[in-house]
Amino acid sequence: MSPTEPPAWITGLDDDDLAFAKRFLLASGSMKEVACEYGVSYPTVRLRLDRLIQKIRLADQTGDDPYIDLIKRLAVDDKLSLDTARMLIDAYRRQHAQPPAPAQTPQS
Repeated sequence: MSPTEPPAWITGLDDDDLAFAKRFLLASGSMKEVACEYGVSYPTVRLRLDRLIQKIRLADQTGDDPYIDLIKRLAVDDKLSLDTARMLIDAYRRQHAQPPAPAQTPQS
């Protein structure tokens, strides 16, 4: 990462996430204050913060497979259920697994 290039975890956030993070920081991490600013309940802010944390962790854990990373991001963004994401990833991994080597038969 160069000094002019933002870290990957920041580039993975959308504008709403960045605005929320800014408000959270300016409120010195007070979820109660952020809840008042947004006009929502404390548990709603907690849920939003938890999802933001998941996105940041996911950005730090990106693997070698962009498809799996996409499925994980969609699940974190609530565009896919976690169960659906797991099923898609499992099916994808099964489909892209190396086929077992054919059994060798003894020659007569």
